[in-house]
Amino acid sequence: MTLDIILDADPEWDSSTDWDDLARRAAAAAVAESAFPQFATGEAPTEISIRLGDDEEVRALNAEWRDKDKPTNVLSFPMADAAELAAPMTPPMLGDIILARGVCEAEAADKGIAVADHAAHLIAHGTLHLLGYDHHDDEEAADMEARETRALARLGIADPYAGEAR
Repeated sequence: MTLDIILDADPEWDSSTDWDDLARRAAAAAVAESAFPQFATGEAPTEISIRLGDDEEVRALNAEWRDKDKPTNVLSFPMADAAELAAPMTPPMLGDIILARGVCEAEAADKGIAVADHAAHLIAHGTLHLLGYDHHDDEEAADMEARETRALARLGIADPYAGEAR
């Protein structure tokens, strides 16, 4: 496989879900919807590290790296810059993604969707961040949301933004 996913999951995450498979498919779908599909097609191998952690772990990272002392659903830590993504000399490590179990479960419950589907969305979202996408303004947010929606459709997951005011 050319898109190597290294997954580390706390045992509190639902053991009936194949998190390795879900993480690989969600990240690959997001990469395929990016400007860098070569990372999903085999033209340029790469790696992503994904951690399925707990709220406290994510809160500590959010406080340290974003000065926000609270848990959030997903954090992304890119390791490759735009030049490395566009013309990788060696297979880049795209970066790290971490999800907070409690926040993910609560958001899934609020939306009335499966935790696995919401986690797939957060992994796709985090993967797009690793590839340089962001949502600081309306145009960037619309582009990123469209890519997430297409990535999730590849997985048979409904549009997470349907019904939201954009």
